[in-house]
Amino acid sequence: MRRTISEDRARRVVSDGAKKVTEEDVNRVVTRADDIQKKVLGSGALSRLITDVKLMISLVKDYWNDNYREVPWWTIAAVVAALLYVLSPVDLIPDFIPFFGLLDDAAVVSACLFLVEQDLSNYRKWKNSNEDSETEDTSTDAEPEE
Repeated sequence: MRRTISEDRARRVVSDGAKKVTEEDVNRVVTRADDIQKKVLGSGALSRLITDVKLMISLVKDYWNDNYREVPWWTIAAVVAALLYVLSPVDLIPDFIPFFGLLDDAAVVSACLFLVEQDLSNYRKWKNSNEDSETEDTSTDAEPEE
């Protein structure tokens, strides 16, 4: 039995999954975001990807809440497909198989990151600039000291 997933296979999983993503799937990622993060944090194979996974979840949430729409639907669909893959206990290599069970999840997330790299980078810049402006707004709202 083969215990790893090839890079090409991981990309196909993301691409094929993205074609099938619905708005209901997007909502599922938004509502199960904590579960996805817990699974990633609890896995040695996935834990190194936690920063990227959090950014992916944030992108989906901001898209869903109409805060950020400067991204193609395909990118959202690919991210949702990858995150739902992580959430699913039954995939190419079932998660209950020690160590190997989450390697395919890590491969799928990595493939997704490669496929949406530019859009995720653009989102990160947007998010950082919005956080900077929010920080400036709150600092100007503070009352002056006497």
